[in-house]
Amino acid sequence: MTMPKTDRPGVSAATVTMLGVVAVLAVALDQLVKALSTSGLTENEPVRILGGLVYLCLWRNSGAAWSVGSEYTWVFSLVAFAVAGWIGGVALRLRSKPWAVALGLVLGGALGNLADRLFRAPGVLQGHVVDMISLFGPDAQYFPVFNVADMCLFIGVALAIVLELTGRTRDGSSGPRA
Repeated sequence: MTMPKTDRPGVSAATVTMLGVVAVLAVALDQLVKALSTSGLTENEPVRILGGLVYLCLWRNSGAAWSVGSEYTWVFSLVAFAVAGWIGGVALRLRSKPWAVALGLVLGGALGNLADRLFRAPGVLQGHVVDMISLFGPDAQYFPVFNVADMCLFIGVALAIVLELTGRTRDGSSGPRA
């Protein structure tokens, strides 16, 4: 027996599932790459690949990009919790699959870095995020060293901006916004 489709706003199991799957895959890939990096890379010994376009280098970062705010590591943890809570609330009305992908990437990125802040040294809410990708030069010469979680955050936010600018609503409706 199939349920009839309705135009009522509400939870879309398929969309929430998509958001969850994207987030879980993002966290899993991030943690896998971090595990490989911590076991295969040595600090202060960058590995040059792609003709120097990319360097793999092991960094432990207590702050944000370029270690900004490193003395406020716990604040980044609270922000990640807030982002996860907000996305959880939005998921209750989410009916757009593109938005599910965008928010799943943001959630996965936030949770990937939050896991480091919770479970890595030096301790809970103080843990250092493992970063390993440096562009155009070793050790953040030209661009902050980043990780898979950071890439997911960036792509998810960029997709959300495009969706917002093109009028795609999170509830899947079309037409002018209220």
